[in-house]
Amino acid sequence: MPQIEYYFKVFCKISEAIQTQPDREAILKLIVESAAEAMNAKACSLFMIKSTKEPDEPFYPVANTGLSESYIHTGLSSHKIDSIRETLVKDGYLISRDATTDPRLENHEIKKREGIASLLVVPVKAERKPIGVLALYTADSRDFSKPEIDFLAALANQGGLAIVRAHKDYRIKRDIGLFAALSEHLSSSLDIREVLKMMTSEIAGAIELKGVTIRLLDNGSNELKLVSSYGLSDKYLHKGPISATREKAFFEKKVEYIEDVQEQNDIDYKKERIEEGITSMLHLPITIKGNTIGLMGLYATRRRSVSEDDIKLARSIATQCGLAIHNASMYLQLKEEKKSLEEEIWGHKSWF
Repeated sequence: MPQIEYYFKVFCKISEAIQTQPDREAILKLIVESAAEAMNAKACSLFMIKSTKEPDEPFYPVANTGLSESYIHTGLSSHKIDSIRETLVKDGYLISRDATTDPRLENHEIKKREGIASLLVVPVKAERKPIGVLALYTADSRDFSKPEIDFLAALANQGGLAIVRAHKDYRIKRDIGLFAALSEHLSSSLDIREVLKMMTSEIAGAIELKGVTIRLLDNGSNELKLVSSYGLSDKYLHKGPISATREKAFFEKKVEYIEDVQEQNDIDYKKERIEEGITSMLHLPITIKGNTIGLMGLYATRRRSVSEDDIKLARSIATQCGLAIHNASMYLQLKEEKKSLEEEIWGHKSWF
Protein backbone atom coordinates (compact mmCIF):
# COMPACT_ATOMS: atom_id res chain seq x y z
CA MET A 1 0.00 0.00 0.00
CA PRO A 2 1.42 3.44 -0.94
CA GLN A 3 2.61 5.39 2.11
CA ILE A 4 0.31 8.38 1.52
CA GLU A 5 -2.72 6.10 1.30
CA TYR A 6 -1.67 4.38 4.51
CA TYR A 7 -1.28 7.74 6.26
CA PHE A 8 -4.77 8.69 5.10
CA LYS A 9 -6.28 5.51 6.55
CA VAL A 10 -4.55 6.11 9.88
CA PHE A 11 -5.79 9.70 9.88
CA CYS A 12 -9.39 8.56 9.21
CA LYS A 13 -9.16 5.98 12.00
CA ILE A 14 -8.13 8.64 14.50
CA SER A 15 -10.81 11.06 13.24
CA GLU A 16 -13.47 8.41 13.83
CA ALA A 17 -12.12 7.73 17.32
CA ILE A 18 -12.36 11.43 18.18
CA GLN A 19 -16.03 11.44 17.17
CA THR A 20 -16.97 8.23 18.99
CA GLN A 21 -14.50 7.80 21.86
CA PRO A 22 -15.19 9.95 24.96
CA ASP A 23 -11.94 8.94 26.68
CA ARG A 24 -9.30 11.59 25.94
CA GLU A 25 -6.42 9.44 27.21
CA ALA A 26 -7.42 6.59 24.91
CA ILE A 27 -7.47 8.89 21.87
CA LEU A 28 -4.09 10.46 22.67
CA LYS A 29 -2.62 7.00 23.23
CA LEU A 30 -3.98 5.94 19.83
CA ILE A 31 -2.36 9.00 18.21
CA VAL A 32 1.16 8.34 19.54
CA GLU A 33 0.96 4.60 18.84
CA SER A 34 -0.34 5.23 15.30
CA ALA A 35 2.39 7.78 14.61
CA ALA A 36 5.18 5.46 15.79
CA GLU A 37 3.81 2.49 13.83
CA ALA A 38 2.98 4.36 10.62
CA MET A 39 6.32 6.18 10.51
CA ASN A 40 8.36 3.15 11.59
CA ALA A 41 9.74 4.99 14.62
CA LYS A 42 11.07 3.85 17.96
CA ALA A 43 8.72 6.01 20.02
CA CYS A 44 6.31 8.91 20.11
CA SER A 45 5.18 11.19 22.93
CA LEU A 46 2.70 14.02 23.35
CA PHE A 47 3.51 16.76 25.84
CA MET A 48 1.22 19.52 27.09
CA ILE A 49 2.30 23.02 28.13
CA LYS A 50 1.89 23.59 31.87
CA SER A 51 2.01 27.34 32.28
CA THR A 52 3.95 30.38 31.13
CA LYS A 53 4.89 30.94 34.78
CA GLU A 54 6.59 27.56 35.19
CA PRO A 55 9.73 27.93 33.05
CA ASP A 56 11.70 25.13 34.69
CA GLU A 57 9.37 22.34 33.62
CA PRO A 58 6.76 23.81 31.27
CA PHE A 59 5.86 20.49 29.59
CA TYR A 60 4.29 17.37 31.00
CA PRO A 61 3.63 14.07 29.18
CA VAL A 62 0.04 13.04 28.50
CA ALA A 63 0.63 10.12 26.11
CA ASN A 64 3.68 8.00 25.36
CA THR A 65 4.76 4.84 23.61
CA GLY A 66 8.27 3.38 23.36
CA LEU A 67 10.05 5.56 25.93
CA SER A 68 10.89 4.88 29.58
CA GLU A 69 9.12 6.81 32.32
CA SER A 70 12.43 8.24 33.52
CA TYR A 71 13.20 9.67 30.09
CA ILE A 72 9.87 11.37 29.41
CA HIS A 73 10.16 13.18 32.75
CA THR A 74 13.63 14.53 31.93
CA GLY A 75 13.41 18.32 31.96
CA LEU A 76 14.92 21.01 29.74
CA SER A 77 16.51 24.31 30.66
CA SER A 78 14.52 27.46 29.90
CA HIS A 79 16.90 28.77 27.21
CA LYS A 80 16.73 25.47 25.30
CA ILE A 81 12.95 25.51 25.51
CA ASP A 82 12.87 29.08 24.18
CA SER A 83 15.10 28.02 21.27
CA ILE A 84 12.83 25.08 20.43
CA ARG A 85 9.75 27.31 20.61
CA GLU A 86 11.34 29.82 18.22
CA THR A 87 12.10 27.04 15.74
CA LEU A 88 8.56 25.65 15.95
CA VAL A 89 7.05 29.10 15.43
CA LYS A 90 9.38 29.92 12.54
CA ASP A 91 9.46 26.60 10.65
CA GLY A 92 6.41 24.76 12.02
CA TYR A 93 8.57 21.80 13.09
CA LEU A 94 11.97 20.84 14.50
CA ILE A 95 14.16 18.11 13.00
CA SER A 96 17.29 16.75 14.63
CA ARG A 97 19.11 14.09 12.60
CA ASP A 98 21.42 13.38 15.52
CA ALA A 99 19.62 14.16 18.78
CA THR A 100 22.63 12.95 20.79
CA THR A 101 24.89 15.79 19.61
CA ASP A 102 22.48 18.52 18.45
CA PRO A 103 23.41 21.73 20.36
CA ARG A 104 19.76 22.83 20.33
CA LEU A 105 18.93 19.88 22.58
CA GLU A 106 20.07 18.69 26.00
CA ASN A 107 20.56 15.40 27.86
CA HIS A 108 22.64 13.91 25.03
CA GLU A 109 23.95 11.00 27.11
CA ILE A 110 20.45 10.17 28.36
CA LYS A 111 19.26 10.08 24.74
CA LYS A 112 22.09 7.68 23.86
CA ARG A 113 21.15 5.35 26.71
CA GLU A 114 17.51 5.54 25.67
CA GLY A 115 18.46 4.49 22.13
CA ILE A 116 17.32 7.69 20.44
CA ALA A 117 18.97 8.78 17.18
CA SER A 118 16.75 11.25 15.31
CA LEU A 119 13.91 13.47 16.46
CA LEU A 120 10.96 15.20 14.81
CA VAL A 121 8.85 17.65 16.84
CA VAL A 122 5.67 19.47 15.74
CA PRO A 123 3.40 21.80 17.74
CA VAL A 124 0.01 20.73 19.07
CA LYS A 125 -2.51 23.55 18.71
CA ALA A 126 -6.03 24.18 19.95
CA GLU A 127 -8.02 27.00 18.39
CA ARG A 128 -4.76 28.24 16.79
CA LYS A 129 -2.96 28.49 20.11
CA PRO A 130 0.00 26.20 20.97
CA ILE A 131 -0.88 23.87 23.83
CA GLY A 132 1.85 21.25 23.50
CA VAL A 133 4.17 19.28 21.22
CA LEU A 134 4.13 15.89 19.51
CA ALA A 135 7.59 14.31 19.35
CA LEU A 136 8.65 11.33 17.22
CA TYR A 137 11.86 9.41 18.02
CA THR A 138 13.78 6.99 15.80
CA ALA A 139 16.41 4.38 16.70
CA ASP A 140 18.41 5.03 13.52
CA SER A 141 19.57 8.35 12.12
CA ARG A 142 17.29 9.52 9.34
CA ASP A 143 15.92 12.50 7.52
CA PHE A 144 12.21 13.24 7.44
CA SER A 145 10.37 13.89 4.19
CA LYS A 146 7.71 16.58 3.76
CA PRO A 147 4.88 13.97 3.67
CA GLU A 148 6.17 12.59 6.99
CA ILE A 149 6.31 16.04 8.55
CA ASP A 150 2.83 16.87 7.26
CA PHE A 151 1.45 13.55 8.55
CA LEU A 152 2.82 14.08 12.06
CA ALA A 153 1.52 17.67 12.02
CA ALA A 154 -1.92 16.38 11.01
CA LEU A 155 -1.88 13.91 13.91
CA ALA A 156 -0.84 16.74 16.24
CA ASN A 157 -3.86 18.73 15.08
CA GLN A 158 -6.05 15.71 15.78
CA GLY A 159 -4.57 15.60 19.27
CA GLY A 160 -5.45 19.26 19.72
CA LEU A 161 -9.04 18.59 18.64
CA ALA A 162 -9.33 15.67 21.07
CA ILE A 163 -7.99 17.78 23.92
CA VAL A 164 -10.36 20.69 23.17
CA ARG A 165 -13.36 18.39 22.93
CA ALA A 166 -12.47 16.62 26.17
CA HIS A 167 -11.95 19.97 27.89
CA LYS A 168 -15.35 21.24 26.74
CA ASP A 169 -17.04 18.04 27.89
CA TYR A 170 -15.29 18.36 31.24
CA ARG A 171 -16.38 22.00 31.60
CA ILE A 172 -20.00 21.17 30.81
CA LYS A 173 -20.08 18.38 33.40
CA ARG A 174 -18.23 20.55 35.94
CA ASP A 175 -20.51 23.54 35.47
CA ILE A 176 -23.68 21.44 35.66
CA GLY A 177 -22.41 19.79 38.83
CA LEU A 178 -21.44 23.14 40.34
CA PHE A 179 -24.81 24.77 39.68
CA ALA A 180 -26.64 21.70 40.94
CA ALA A 181 -24.63 21.90 44.16
CA LEU A 182 -25.20 25.66 44.52
CA SER A 183 -28.94 25.24 43.94
CA GLU A 184 -29.04 22.52 46.58
CA HIS A 185 -27.29 24.80 49.07
CA LEU A 186 -29.75 27.60 48.30
CA SER A 187 -32.68 25.35 49.15
CA SER A 188 -31.10 23.55 52.08
CA SER A 189 -30.88 26.43 54.54
CA LEU A 190 -32.05 30.00 55.17
CA ASP A 191 -29.00 30.72 57.33
CA ILE A 192 -27.18 33.06 54.94
CA ARG A 193 -23.76 32.56 56.54
CA GLU A 194 -24.06 28.79 56.28
CA VAL A 195 -25.20 29.02 52.65
CA LEU A 196 -22.37 31.37 51.65
CA LYS A 197 -19.81 29.20 53.45
CA MET A 198 -20.96 26.15 51.49
CA MET A 199 -20.95 28.16 48.26
CA THR A 200 -17.37 29.43 48.65
CA SER A 201 -16.13 25.91 49.40
CA GLU A 202 -18.00 24.44 46.43
CA ILE A 203 -16.75 27.12 44.03
CA ALA A 204 -13.10 26.79 45.08
CA GLY A 205 -13.18 23.02 44.69
CA ALA A 206 -14.94 22.97 41.32
CA ILE A 207 -12.81 25.64 39.63
CA GLU A 208 -9.57 24.60 41.37
CA LEU A 209 -8.96 27.90 43.14
CA LYS A 210 -6.81 28.74 46.12
CA GLY A 211 -9.57 30.76 47.71
CA VAL A 212 -12.88 32.57 47.42
CA THR A 213 -14.22 35.58 49.33
CA ILE A 214 -17.62 37.22 49.58
CA ARG A 215 -17.81 40.77 50.88
CA LEU A 216 -20.91 42.92 51.40
CA LEU A 217 -21.17 46.69 51.51
CA ASP A 218 -21.37 48.40 54.88
CA ASN A 219 -23.20 51.64 54.07
CA GLY A 220 -21.99 53.31 57.24
CA SER A 221 -18.26 52.98 56.53
CA ASN A 222 -18.51 52.41 52.74
CA GLU A 223 -16.30 49.38 53.23
CA LEU A 224 -16.72 45.87 51.88
CA LYS A 225 -17.00 43.65 54.95
CA LEU A 226 -16.02 40.00 54.79
CA VAL A 227 -19.00 37.68 55.35
CA SER A 228 -17.63 34.40 53.99
CA SER A 229 -14.38 32.91 52.69
CA TYR A 230 -12.61 29.69 51.85
CA GLY A 231 -8.95 28.70 51.46
CA LEU A 232 -7.30 31.94 52.58
CA SER A 233 -5.36 32.60 55.78
CA ASP A 234 -6.71 34.73 58.63
CA LYS A 235 -3.69 36.99 58.25
CA TYR A 236 -4.59 37.73 54.64
CA LEU A 237 -8.32 38.08 55.29
CA HIS A 238 -7.67 40.67 58.02
CA LYS A 239 -4.97 42.59 56.14
CA GLY A 240 -6.95 45.81 56.37
CA PRO A 241 -10.13 47.60 55.24
CA ILE A 242 -11.44 47.16 51.69
CA SER A 243 -12.87 50.42 50.41
CA ALA A 244 -15.77 50.12 47.96
CA THR A 245 -14.49 53.21 46.14
CA ARG A 246 -11.18 51.42 45.38
CA GLU A 247 -12.73 48.31 43.87
CA LYS A 248 -13.47 48.75 40.16
CA ALA A 249 -15.64 45.66 40.04
CA PHE A 250 -17.88 47.24 42.66
CA PHE A 251 -18.29 50.87 41.62
CA GLU A 252 -18.14 50.20 37.85
CA LYS A 253 -20.28 47.04 38.12
CA LYS A 254 -17.79 45.21 35.88
CA VAL A 255 -15.64 42.12 36.13
CA GLU A 256 -12.08 42.96 37.16
CA TYR A 257 -9.45 40.41 36.12
CA ILE A 258 -5.77 40.50 37.04
CA GLU A 259 -3.73 37.77 35.36
CA ASP A 260 -0.56 38.35 37.38
CA VAL A 261 -0.59 40.28 40.65
CA GLN A 262 3.17 40.84 40.51
CA GLU A 263 2.87 42.69 37.20
CA GLN A 264 0.03 44.93 38.42
CA ASN A 265 1.08 48.26 39.90
CA ASP A 266 -2.27 49.89 40.72
CA ILE A 267 -3.52 47.30 43.20
CA ASP A 268 -4.25 47.49 46.90
CA TYR A 269 -2.45 45.10 49.27
CA LYS A 270 -0.12 43.85 46.53
CA LYS A 271 2.52 42.70 49.01
CA GLU A 272 -0.03 40.79 51.10
CA ARG A 273 -1.49 39.10 48.01
CA ILE A 274 1.94 37.95 46.84
CA GLU A 275 2.79 36.65 50.32
CA GLU A 276 -0.49 34.71 50.32
CA GLY A 277 0.60 33.01 47.11
CA ILE A 278 -2.03 34.65 44.91
CA THR A 279 -1.09 35.04 41.23
CA SER A 280 -4.35 35.54 39.33
CA MET A 281 -7.50 37.12 40.74
CA LEU A 282 -11.02 37.84 39.53
CA HIS A 283 -13.45 40.24 41.22
CA LEU A 284 -17.17 40.29 40.37
CA PRO A 285 -19.96 42.57 41.58
CA ILE A 286 -22.79 40.94 43.54
CA THR A 287 -26.06 42.59 42.57
CA ILE A 288 -29.70 42.45 43.62
CA LYS A 289 -32.27 44.03 41.29
CA GLY A 290 -29.57 46.12 39.61
CA ASN A 291 -28.03 47.38 42.85
CA THR A 292 -24.47 46.35 43.71
CA ILE A 293 -24.39 45.06 47.28
CA GLY A 294 -21.07 43.29 47.46
CA LEU A 295 -18.06 41.72 45.82
CA MET A 296 -17.00 38.14 45.10
CA GLY A 297 -13.27 37.40 44.81
CA LEU A 298 -11.78 34.34 43.11
CA TYR A 299 -8.07 33.70 43.67
CA ALA A 300 -5.61 31.27 42.03
CA THR A 301 -2.03 30.36 42.91
CA ARG A 302 -0.97 30.00 39.28
CA ARG A 303 -1.32 32.32 36.33
CA ARG A 304 -4.61 31.59 34.62
CA SER A 305 -6.04 32.98 31.43
CA VAL A 306 -9.74 33.76 31.44
CA SER A 307 -12.05 33.11 28.48
CA GLU A 308 -15.50 34.53 27.75
CA ASP A 309 -16.97 31.25 29.00
CA ASP A 310 -15.05 31.69 32.27
CA ILE A 311 -16.48 35.18 32.66
CA LYS A 312 -20.02 33.94 31.97
CA LEU A 313 -19.60 31.19 34.56
CA ALA A 314 -18.23 33.62 37.16
CA ARG A 315 -21.08 36.09 36.53
CA SER A 316 -23.62 33.30 36.94
CA ILE A 317 -22.01 32.28 40.23
CA ALA A 318 -22.14 35.88 41.49
CA THR A 319 -25.82 36.00 40.48
CA GLN A 320 -26.44 32.82 42.50
CA CYS A 321 -24.73 34.47 45.44
CA GLY A 322 -26.94 37.56 45.09
CA LEU A 323 -30.00 35.31 44.92
CA ALA A 324 -28.97 33.56 48.14
CA ILE A 325 -28.59 36.90 49.92
CA HIS A 326 -31.91 38.16 48.53
CA ASN A 327 -33.72 35.00 49.67
CA ALA A 328 -32.23 35.31 53.15
CA SER A 329 -33.14 39.00 53.44
CA MET A 330 -36.70 38.29 52.30
CA TYR A 331 -36.95 35.52 54.88
CA LEU A 332 -35.74 37.82 57.65
CA GLN A 333 -38.16 40.52 56.53
CA LEU A 334 -41.10 38.10 56.54
CA LYS A 335 -39.98 36.79 59.91
CA GLU A 336 -39.96 40.30 61.34
CA GLU A 337 -43.34 41.10 59.80
CA LYS A 338 -44.76 37.88 61.20
CA LYS A 339 -43.47 38.80 64.64
CA SER A 340 -45.05 42.27 64.41
CA LEU A 341 -48.34 40.77 63.26
CA GLU A 342 -48.37 38.27 66.12
CA GLU A 343 -47.71 41.06 68.65
CA GLU A 344 -50.51 43.11 67.11
CA ILE A 345 -52.97 40.20 67.25
CA TRP A 346 -51.93 39.45 70.86
CA GLY A 347 -52.68 43.06 71.76
CA HIS A 348 -56.17 42.80 70.24
CA LYS A 349 -57.01 39.95 72.64
CA SER A 350 -57.32 42.46 75.50
CA TRP A 351 -60.37 43.84 73.76
CA PHE A 352 -62.41 40.71 74.58
